[in-house]
Amino acid sequence: MHSNDGLGGGMGSDGDVAALAALVADAEGVSDAARAVQIREVRVLAAAGVLAEKQAAGASERVKAREMALRGIAAELAGVFVATDRTLQRRIDEARDLVDNYPVTMAAWEARRIVRGHVRVIQETGCLVPAEERAEFERGAIEKCEGETPNRVRDALRMLAERMHPRTFTERHEEAAAGRCVRVQAGADGMSDLIATLPTVIADGIVDRLTRQAREIINARAQADAAGVDTSGADARADAFGARADANGGGRDADATICDGSSSIDDGRTIDQVRADVLSDLLLAGTPGLDPTGIGDGDGTLGAIRAHVQVAVSALTLMGQDDGPADLAGRSPIDANTARELAGNATSWDRLLTHPVTGTVLECDTYRPTSAMVRLLRARDRHCRFPGCRQPAIRCELDHTVAASDGGATHVCNLANLCKRHHDVKHHTRWRVRQLPGGRLVWTSPTGRVYREDAPPPLVAFAIAPPPGGDRPHSFVNATPTELGTAVRAVTAVRAVSGAPPF
Repeated sequence: MHSNDGLGGGMGSDGDVAALAALVADAEGVSDAARAVQIREVRVLAAAGVLAEKQAAGASERVKAREMALRGIAAELAGVFVATDRTLQRRIDEARDLVDNYPVTMAAWEARRIVRGHVRVIQETGCLVPAEERAEFERGAIEKCEGETPNRVRDALRMLAERMHPRTFTERHEEAAAGRCVRVQAGADGMSDLIATLPTVIADGIVDRLTRQAREIINARAQADAAGVDTSGADARADAFGARADANGGGRDADATICDGSSSIDDGRTIDQVRADVLSDLLLAGTPGLDPTGIGDGDGTLGAIRAHVQVAVSALTLMGQDDGPADLAGRSPIDANTARELAGNATSWDRLLTHPVTGTVLECDTYRPTSAMVRLLRARDRHCRFPGCRQPAIRCELDHTVAASDGGATHVCNLANLCKRHHDVKHHTRWRVRQLPGGRLVWTSPTGRVYREDAPPPLVAFAIAPPPGGDRPHSFVNATPTELGTAVRAVTAVRAVSGAPPF
């Protein structure tokens, strides 16, 4: 007796089954083709790493020569893969490691015993195993992978690697703790992820302290609510008691969404939101417990350091006439309210005069010429000008397109922002660049490929409104200097009348 007796035609007709069988056969063919392409890509990238090694052979500073050769090759391949050169360099290193150190895994992958996901898990966990025992680890790992999905075997392979590791966990933790770091990953809608890689006990302790502080804030809000209502109400007394009990670990669940209506404090944030706000306040305004710059009992300088960001925002947005997004240089758009708040607390301003048609930054008002060049180029470039790089200009170096030693002028038409990495690529590899009017850079790779890097247009700009009774908006494409000067003075007059800050 079959378990699906009585289901009738619920599984489809014979024709449906035949169509499904054809789809499965096609899927197997696609899977095999994808596997072949993935394997070929890994071997091509590994060969690129070998080529970099070959180019650096015999160099006096071999480590630096290999790095420069690898950067040049990665930049060349980045144009083909439509990715950044950093990404390609990382993939080259991973492919070289896989081909050189995991031959048994590569053979099993080519023999269709495992898939790409299994290969990643084996490579990630196998890095713990000494080279002389890695072949044994690979064989055991492949046996566990066959017939299982990659996510199911990850823990088993990690345990296998731990058992084969010659060093204690304590020793390895001390080494891993040296890699602690903080990084930002830009997201959508003006939000980003702040990621801190820390020892587990520190990370758990941070979350616990933030949670306790957030609960205290929520409890204080609940107590204020209770104080603002009729004290004879049993519900009010119960709410206040519940809040106090929660502070001691019982009572209401503070992890739930807090939406209490407050008669005295208009605060409906959830505990997650409060935790995030407390973290932001502590990091932006707090003082470290250990300050090596302090002298005696006096405060050090670390607590006085404040965050520095570069934001471009239109004057109309500052004056509240529109809610267009502002541009956080090198990152992502931010909302108008945040831009206005930052503007209100700023101690100084730079006014950018942009081209009315292309939006290219033409001038940056200031009193010190050398600082003006820095500000102008940061505003014009916004990020590293090497193809595909998004390193913010505030963390870049100014590079002479034509070297000063070769007679290149220290002028905005001969300067561009390059991050340290690509500054080195320009000077130590066969990549060449020339600068055209308007800040346009033309890069030529070692193999002759040409990449044009235009000055990025600002993400916010003026829209010229039509004059009263006019048939069309006035254009400054063919405007005389007098007309353009009149327009700029008009904008300045609007600013003076409205009391808005300069832009």
